[in-house]
Amino acid sequence: MSTRQPLNLQLKIPPDLFLWLFVSSLVGVLAGTASAGFLVALEFTTQTRLTNPWLIYFLPWAGIIIAFFYSRYGKNTDAGNNLLIDEIHNPQKVVPARMTPFVLIGTLLTHLFGGSAGREGTAVQMGGSLADQLTHLFRFDPEKRKTLLMAGISAGFSSVFGTPLAGALFGLEVLAIGKLRYQAILPCFIAAIVADRICTSWGVHHSTYAILGVPDLSVLNILWSLVAGICFGLCALLFSQSSHRLTKLLKKTFQSSLLRAFLGGVAIILGTLLLDTDRYLGLGLSPIAESFTGPVPIYDFLLKMLFTLVTLSSGFKGGEVTPLFFIGATLGNALAWILPLPLSLLAGMGFVAVFAGAANTPLACVVMALEIFGTAPGVYTALACIMSYLFSGHAGIYHSQRVEVYKHAQKN
Repeated sequence: MSTRQPLNLQLKIPPDLFLWLFVSSLVGVLAGTASAGFLVALEFTTQTRLTNPWLIYFLPWAGIIIAFFYSRYGKNTDAGNNLLIDEIHNPQKVVPARMTPFVLIGTLLTHLFGGSAGREGTAVQMGGSLADQLTHLFRFDPEKRKTLLMAGISAGFSSVFGTPLAGALFGLEVLAIGKLRYQAILPCFIAAIVADRICTSWGVHHSTYAILGVPDLSVLNILWSLVAGICFGLCALLFSQSSHRLTKLLKKTFQSSLLRAFLGGVAIILGTLLLDTDRYLGLGLSPIAESFTGPVPIYDFLLKMLFTLVTLSSGFKGGEVTPLFFIGATLGNALAWILPLPLSLLAGMGFVAVFAGAANTPLACVVMALEIFGTAPGVYTALACIMSYLFSGHAGIYHSQRVEVYKHAQKN
């Protein structure tokens, strides 16, 4: 098809330009405000748990409460991020507004009593569900509704991590492997930028990390970064496959969602008592920070993976991304024992690369690294993200994600 067009068509303003500028800005305000409230509440619940370690003994009962309300009143909102992705691929009906309070309360309960979970799932679900409530107001058809949901996903991700450009790309990239929906590029970017600014204007501060020292680019250093990226990709593959299989196994073995959540809470308590540490509970922000400055236990990434898999597979709420940051950063820290790259650099590479492989969003993670760490380690973090993506398989953490273009050439 020829791309040559008459000059008057090339200069024509898209008819929905001003509509999407307004709507996506509104989505950003809603999502940014929701994320700000969520992050403030999450900080309070986390500090409450840390000062009252006995709260972990109530985790099984918190699981029962979460499971009960989702099974009785939540209906299909339990699908979480996958529901949003499904609705974009095949629009059926507006995402229930109750998704926002359900996932918010469920996540806060999970963190208050010591579950190992993240926060992006909550912000993305709040952003998507709040955005979808505008569908009827603006009388959007299915195609415009897809764009609206993507803008909500971008806004939620952007505001919870303080990475507007990565958030915009995440909303475009997470739906399908190998394909971006460029028709939604402006709404996703506007919603993500506005959401980040609104969240910050509420006085919310995001965690920051610094890579201490970046070596000069050389052939050997580039090769070592490729090797590290392969390790991160295999780790992402292990997490994704384990998550799907454990969830399926628990549902098959224990048909009651209340029983699954209760037993999952008991398992977290027993693991914490056995290890005599709360290091693997909650978000795990302190161990992440430690991994950039000095050696941490080489088994940290495996234990955080195990605690997170049990927490999420048994029905607790939150997300996978911050635990994946923990897993990636501590795995990178461990790789410093065998790879001749700086410990801090490897931690930063793992921080973004394991997530890139698990979510199949390499471009968003490359940009996230630039927003968090700056441009100095950009080549290293980018190569790690790309290699992780290539070696993490096609079944990532979001089972509704479609494969539009295979990562590797397929044999006929």
